[in-house]
Amino acid sequence: MNRLVRRFRSLPIRSRLAMLVAAAVAFAVAAVSVTCWFIVQGKLYEQVDADLKEMARRPGTVQALLQRCTQTPQKNTQVFPGRNDYVQAIKEEGAPCVDPNSPGTVKVTDADENVIKNAKSNEAFFRDGTDGDGNTVRVLTLYLGVDQSDSKGVAVLLATPLKSTESTLNDLALVLLLVSGIGVLGAGAAGLAVARAGLRPVDKLTEAVEHVARTEDLSIRIPVDEDSDDEVARLSRSFNSMTSSLANSRDLQQQLIADAGHELRTPLTSLRTNIELLTRSEEIGRPIPAADRKALLASVKAQMTELASLIGDLQELSRPDTGSHTGRTRVLAWQDVVESALRRARLRGPELTITADVHPWYVRAEPSALERAVVNILDNAVKFSPEGGTVDVRLGDGVLTVRDHGPGIPSDELPHVFDRFWRSPSARSLPGSGLGLSIVARTVQQAGGEVSLTQADGGGTVATIRLPGAPTPPPDLP
Repeated sequence: MNRLVRRFRSLPIRSRLAMLVAAAVAFAVAAVSVTCWFIVQGKLYEQVDADLKEMARRPGTVQALLQRCTQTPQKNTQVFPGRNDYVQAIKEEGAPCVDPNSPGTVKVTDADENVIKNAKSNEAFFRDGTDGDGNTVRVLTLYLGVDQSDSKGVAVLLATPLKSTESTLNDLALVLLLVSGIGVLGAGAAGLAVARAGLRPVDKLTEAVEHVARTEDLSIRIPVDEDSDDEVARLSRSFNSMTSSLANSRDLQQQLIADAGHELRTPLTSLRTNIELLTRSEEIGRPIPAADRKALLASVKAQMTELASLIGDLQELSRPDTGSHTGRTRVLAWQDVVESALRRARLRGPELTITADVHPWYVRAEPSALERAVVNILDNAVKFSPEGGTVDVRLGDGVLTVRDHGPGIPSDELPHVFDRFWRSPSARSLPGSGLGLSIVARTVQQAGGEVSLTQADGGGTVATIRLPGAPTPPPDLP
């Protein structure tokens, strides 16, 4: 059985569908055929039984038989003229009395004798039996009463051959068998045709998947009827959506690699130049002046710091956007995160005045990622604020705003501020990789919030972060 199941599962889907359809139709046709055969058999037997009852009710039938069996008949007349039926009488004891014109005798059974023993007048009992030659007959046993000559109970057996009935049933069985076979073959062919038609879109989908696996061409799309909403159409839409997402992901990956390579080239070139100068100085034996050497080492240190920062930003952005860090998130006090970020910002801009109005707000996020996002926003405000300027920070009702009084961002550049490696032309001389705001946008999005940058009235920029949460901690927060 297990081998048959494994072999069945190894067949193509269309073959399995055709076999299943054929099996289902075969079962249905077999059930209908068997039911039809039994119904026809019952009707034919009812007709035979009705004919036997009619024989028994015919006037003079029983009296003529009894007269033959108990007295010498005056005439050798047939009890049922023109019929080839079996007629005989039985008593409680003794041999049966057979009508001399009967084609043979019917074998008497215990059931026939029980009819006499029960002694119920005009009680009819039907059964199948055989005659002396073994031919099948339908038998009616009818209790008549007591013979006055010997006070013995008497019953009459009327029987008719079932040869024609059995022939009709055999012919019907042959016809039903042929019809069932034709029906099963037709169902198998129809099932195969339906399977081919139904699986044609699946074949196209399979060809598309094989093409993608073979060529890595993610631009392929499967035509889908927009009005259709069946399983195949949904599968095709899902495949098209998947290939589109994969293509976009690959494009973003390639763009990230290209941008990262471009950004890494500048500090690496500067590092190589500075190191080559130091190495050449050692090789030719001409020492670099102390001030120049100190400047070179400071430049090398700055480039190393920039590389480390860039690599950290790339690692942060390389993490999946959703679903992979749900275990790291927890409910935390956003005001504490903001206060920690403010302490770091004040160290980086000691000449600035940073005002803070922070109110409690509890959110669900990854602590380190959220703090880094707030630090990046504050770093931008510190970087672009003029010397002696002011940065206003406010947290209330789940909204964090950071306003600086720097040069601001032109309106045509605002749509690009959250793009990876994008830097304003006016800020390209300043340190940075162009990834800080991208990290902010992704972190806020993972926490279910929104972030935006707008121009502030009177100059400067306003950064706004909105996160869902509550002003009070949940009961289970430690």
